Amino acid sequence: MAASLALRPSCALAPPSSLASTPLAGAQSAAPSLLSKHARWTFPSLSRCSPPSSKPRFTPPQCTATAPVSADRLSRVDVLSEALPFIQRFQNKTVVIKYGGAAMKDESLKEGVIKDVVLLACVGLRPVLVHGGGPEINGWLQKLGIEPVFKQGLRVTDGPTMEVVEMVLTGKVNKSLVSLMNQAGGSAVGLCGKDAKLITARPEGGGEWGFVGEVKRVDVSILNTLVRDGHIPVIASVAADETGQSYNINADTAAGEIAASLGAEKLILMTDVPGLMMDFKDPSTIVHQGVKATHIIDGRLPHSLLLEVLTDEGRGTMITG
Repeated sequence: MAASLALRPSCALAPPSSLASTPLAGAQSAAPSLLSKHARWTFPSLSRCSPPSSKPRFTPPQCTATAPVSADRLSRVDVLSEALPFIQRFQNKTVVIKYGGAAMKDESLKEGVIKDVVLLACVGLRPVLVHGGGPEINGWLQKLGIEPVFKQGLRVTDGPTMEVVEMVLTGKVNKSLVSLMNQAGGSAVGLCGKDAKLITARPEGGGEWGFVGEVKRVDVSILNTLVRDGHIPVIASVAADETGQSYNINADTAAGEIAASLGAEKLILMTDVPGLMMDFKDPSTIVHQGVKATHIIDGRLPHSLLLEVLTDEGRGTMITG
């Protein structure tokens, strides 16, 4: 019966009328219900049925050689490996960083410095950032028509100039650095010498430079509290005397005095000038008393801070006591 069954291209059974001339005609009357019951059944087209493949369906995975590690990746691993002993050595150690001068002009460099400071905090160091803002101050003085005057490396600061200095340093520059540091994942707190009596000032040179001050006294209690709680102090170099008069403090001097009072492991001067000096004309008089090591690095070089602290190579000059 199956051998004489006629199939259409679609493999559907023909209706009963078309089967009258076939050997199935007689069987139709004997089993009418069988054909009528299954007349609408369809089967896959025989033309679509492919012969069994001679190839196995499963292809075993091919073994390929592992690509060699690039020299660039190896160098990055070497850097991390080299940094480990320095991270362990300086764990929970205070590092005071002075940031200012032309190194603050380039926004990309500024962003890099901020991220480097946050990285130091993340690996267990305790950074304290002290900043100036000379270029920014000069720009605002020019906008306001005030001509900046310098004498022996110090800004001569009259009343109107002091107002601009305080506005720019404690307002615009300080809060900009704090914001960048917090965006980078740190927990920064902006301060100036006036806050919690951090720095008490007195006139520099008997008032010869106007409201330019020198450090009379440092109280680092607020810094110890902030650092212990995991914050990064960001300090503008503006302070006041006992009467409340504001003074512009040289940022190098402020950073040195704060580092000495904290007993810092390192004082790092990121700037474009020789460094912290008692005599501003003599680079040999760099002050580092009370600090285990003072580093003078060029803040205009990318990642000079990390290279100085976390590698053997370094990027500047280190002076030890």
